[in-house]
Amino acid sequence: MAGSSVAAAGPAISLRKMEESAPALVGLYKSAAVSLTKHRMSGERAAVYLVLDHSGSMREYYKDGSVQALADRVLGLCAHLDDDGRVPLVLFSTEVDAVTDMTLDNHRGRVDAIVAGLGHMGKTSYHLAMDAVIDHYIDSGSTAPALVVFQTDGGPISKHAAERYLCKAAKLPLFWQFIGFGNKRSNQFDFLRRLDELAVPAKRAVDNAGFFHAGPDPRQVPDAELYDRLVAEFPQWLAAARAQGIVK
Repeated sequence: MAGSSVAAAGPAISLRKMEESAPALVGLYKSAAVSLTKHRMSGERAAVYLVLDHSGSMREYYKDGSVQALADRVLGLCAHLDDDGRVPLVLFSTEVDAVTDMTLDNHRGRVDAIVAGLGHMGKTSYHLAMDAVIDHYIDSGSTAPALVVFQTDGGPISKHAAERYLCKAAKLPLFWQFIGFGNKRSNQFDFLRRLDELAVPAKRAVDNAGFFHAGPDPRQVPDAELYDRLVAEFPQWLAAARAQGIVK
């Protein structure tokens, strides 16, 4: 995991190493580089987490490869930001269903392999997954900023708990980028839009969350667009977090 928040020259993992260890991800790696340059994040170091909704309504997204595709894209981004080439994964439904990881050399079919060992797909409870990320980050001993990609297909069963965890986590070097999978029902993602707009400083120390809707078939979102959306708000958060001393 990235151990420093100081910008360094070039990507954390070289193109040559990507070609050797994860040739199938080279195209994603190159696409991520364009977005990072556009958003002035080239050379930044950050830990990257992926949180996956494993609730019952997500079943088709696991079956059709949408979740694996997102995981591969996040790993392509991670290779620029973190030199261990490892993305911690948290899968959640009513409880936390798994805390594991994926790496450059074991990404193929990784999501299917994890899910095959899990039981019942329950309801949607964000705050326990958020707690698992916070614990993992603290236990890692990292002082680097972290980008948490948090995928879901709807609001949580406890909105109050999710909001409380997000506000408490604003004092930590964690930025939560929420991604919505699914149709644009009128109120499906209202809660995530509300989280994105929570008041600063009345509710939280800094704006530590973003949200975008990836639609009913997230695989159709072009890589360039996905990466732009994943990193668009991170630089503003990073500047604010550094100004407040949240990121050293």
